[in-house]
Amino acid sequence: MRKIIFDIETKNLFEEVGSNDPAALDISVIGIYDSKTDTYAAYTDKELKQVWPIIESADVLITYNGDHFDIPLLNKYYPGDLSKIKSLDLLVEIRAVLGRRLKLDSVAEATLGKKKIGHGLEAVEWYKQGEIEKIKKYCLEDVKITKEVYEYALVNSHLKYKDNGELKQIKLDTSKWQDKKESALTFTLPF
Repeated sequence: MRKIIFDIETKNLFEEVGSNDPAALDISVIGIYDSKTDTYAAYTDKELKQVWPIIESADVLITYNGDHFDIPLLNKYYPGDLSKIKSLDLLVEIRAVLGRRLKLDSVAEATLGKKKIGHGLEAVEWYKQGEIEKIKKYCLEDVKITKEVYEYALVNSHLKYKDNGELKQIKLDTSKWQDKKESALTFTLPF
């Protein structure tokens, strides 16, 4: 099963575009892990044509808040429909059990003992300052953390978080996470 784990950073914020729709934002960088090649790569918005064949080859797209944010934003640029590819959004899985959202940083710290190296607001500032390599590094670190959180959940059927200082577990049903979804091609024309 080919897993593509990805995260997106943007050039702007919701308040700057006057909308809460992720598709109103603009991509600065997308970071990707490809399980087939066991590699990480980061691409700018000008390099998205290189991203499409990777995304299209996925049996599953794995994200943290991707169903709400990353996939709708990326779909704005994509000439097909990314929602036709199986998606596993770890935040959706957590919210279905817990009834509320948790930040990736909170889950990573409690589950893996590590924190993110920044946050999305900083990435927007870095973009405005022309610090693209800094954004790429930050974005790929988020992809690595998402991958590690996913792998931990897959093996242990739970993730951890802190609630008022108390370490708690979120039991997850991971039994279908590895199932392939049959889908019709929804993809791009040859490049």
